[in-house]
Amino acid sequence: MTEKLLDQALVEEATKKSGLIWVRGAGEPTAGAQGQELPSRALWHVWHDGAACLVGDGPGEQPLPGLVDGGGAVVTVRSKDKGGRLVSWSAKVVELTPASPEWEAAVAELKGKRLNAPDGEAMPERWARECRVLRLEPSGTTAELPDGSLAEPPLPTPATTRQPIPAALPRLLLKKKRKRH
Repeated sequence: MTEKLLDQALVEEATKKSGLIWVRGAGEPTAGAQGQELPSRALWHVWHDGAACLVGDGPGEQPLPGLVDGGGAVVTVRSKDKGGRLVSWSAKVVELTPASPEWEAAVAELKGKRLNAPDGEAMPERWARECRVLRLEPSGTTAELPDGSLAEPPLPTPATTRQPIPAALPRLLLKKKRKRH
């Protein structure tokens, strides 16, 4: 019994303090990936009322593949100071209904943590229309952390800034440095 309480305390404290969690949903893989396990994805979150709350799957928000209402997920939390894996725990995914009291409370917390939102105060209305708000509720089991590295190549995404630098940029940068001296 004491070990279970210690595990719950570790999950809560580690998840509260971490800005990112790695989540692997147990839902259906995307087309073309049948039979493959879904990859873990780094997601921003807030810890609210005993669960990690997430918002996503809308324009400009984080994708939440494999996270389906009533399904399961595995959450891995890193240490805030060292960045290494600290704890991995099983969760039940609960999708909150827009405008419900639980949704309002979770969105109030999420709104305060959302950085660089394009619509500021109108964000909750957009989330209600276009996004999903999820709770990842700990199911009480923690997993053994692997010994080796779990490093993988980054997932493909259209969000890229890799382009050749403009030809004039080096001259502009050098001109500014010359003026300073």
